[in-house]
Amino acid sequence: MAIYLRRDDEIDKIRASCRIVAECFGIMGSAVRPGVKTAELERQIVEHVESRGAASAFKGYRGYPAHTCISVNNQVVHGIPGDRGLEEGDIVSIDIGVVRDGYYGDAARTFPVGVISPEAARLLEVTREALSRGMDGARDGNHLGDVSHAIQECVESAGYSVVRDLVGHGIGSSMHEEPQIPNFGRPGKGPRLRTGMVLAIEPMVNAGDWHVKTLSDQWTVVTEDGSLSAHFENSVAITREGPVALTAVEGE
Repeated sequence: MAIYLRRDDEIDKIRASCRIVAECFGIMGSAVRPGVKTAELERQIVEHVESRGAASAFKGYRGYPAHTCISVNNQVVHGIPGDRGLEEGDIVSIDIGVVRDGYYGDAARTFPVGVISPEAARLLEVTREALSRGMDGARDGNHLGDVSHAIQECVESAGYSVVRDLVGHGIGSSMHEEPQIPNFGRPGKGPRLRTGMVLAIEPMVNAGDWHVKTLSDQWTVVTEDGSLSAHFENSVAITREGPVALTAVEGE
């Protein structure tokens, strides 16, 4: 397994791409509303990314047909933007990848559409907290299993389940690098984490069972039982001072 340790100048370039991703989420905070089509959300993201001299990391990746992944309600990940209009009470997960100067940034957020149910709001809160706990475990000297276990413990103690078929990943000069980062695991197991690693940590949390399936478009992943799903992700640098969320959104 090739584990990449990035130099400070490389992390600066990764940080620049990550900053653009974070800016897009700032835009989405006001753009997500009842009636807006998912294709319009993508259009706004692409416009901003290109204005910053960057490009989508997803478009054409392994044949993916869009620039972003926009997944609604029981869609877990890889939803293809289109004519679907968001409705009051929906939750929508937006996953954005950017590349500039040969380095990548990747993050996801799940947004409420208008007023959502208390159950949906709790799912978002728990998934956001699971990401926070996973990031806190991303420290020099810890093991990858410490990150995975922190996420799993947070999610399952709340009565939810972590998706097991999809994982986080290293990120840097490629979109997906080693190591893979499951959202479940045992503390003290797996590769040792070291300063200079950059990890895309991304809990995908289902309100019901963890099983998922892929729709006929060959991309959109949904919960098998139709339950809601939420997705939060940050690109995180392991530094001497601790974990740094490179895709943190101002005000979070």
